[in-house]
Amino acid sequence: MQMMHHAFVIESEAEEGIGAALAWVEKELGVKAEGNPDISVLRYGLFSVADARRVSELAAGVAFAGESKAIIIAASRAYHEAQNALLKVFEEPPAGTYLFLIMPSLGGLLPTLRSRVHVLDRNVRHQVSYIPESAREFLKATKEKRSAMIKKIAEHKGGDAAVAREEAIALLNGIEAAAFKYRSQTSILEHAELLADIATLRVHLYDRSAPVKMILEHIAVVMPRDLSAGT
Repeated sequence: MQMMHHAFVIESEAEEGIGAALAWVEKELGVKAEGNPDISVLRYGLFSVADARRVSELAAGVAFAGESKAIIIAASRAYHEAQNALLKVFEEPPAGTYLFLIMPSLGGLLPTLRSRVHVLDRNVRHQVSYIPESAREFLKATKEKRSAMIKKIAEHKGGDAAVAREEAIALLNGIEAAAFKYRSQTSILEHAELLADIATLRVHLYDRSAPVKMILEHIAVVMPRDLSAGT
């Protein structure tokens, strides 16, 4: 008998990732997802250590209606400390417990957590053409306007560094989505360098001391001029 994975990550926007997780639960566990008390769907912007503790508490509880339960976590991003807090439950969840972590990008996922999970529906996000308006505006802007947008993000009103990082990550995700969409119409290597830079720099943006302005300025320089065609 083939061993079934118990912990998954899905690279996707929240609702589509949740849909993929629920479809897996229904198909593989043979249960109805709608109205099932053994299926928990948790939505977060920033996933914190306190949120990770809540997940661990839910995982430790017994199933209400059957022998299995699923916990689906959708987050726009997660602090490294929160990911570390998930390590034990993702590596050794209670029997019958299945865990799903959904994020717009897996670039910020810690290697220690990634080694404990199975990537489910890896290409689901790349099948989605959604590009945030902020990214569309950035792609079509002049050099001067892009500089102004970068400054506005880096110097977020109120000096909230966490919000600045979140906006920068959203912008990178939008540029990446445009590159994937445009790439499908051209050479497979058309934007390989840009995509590699985005994957690397996005990881740095998850750190609290991330140089947001410098990262976005670099992307603005290496971004192909014709990328706006992908929007």
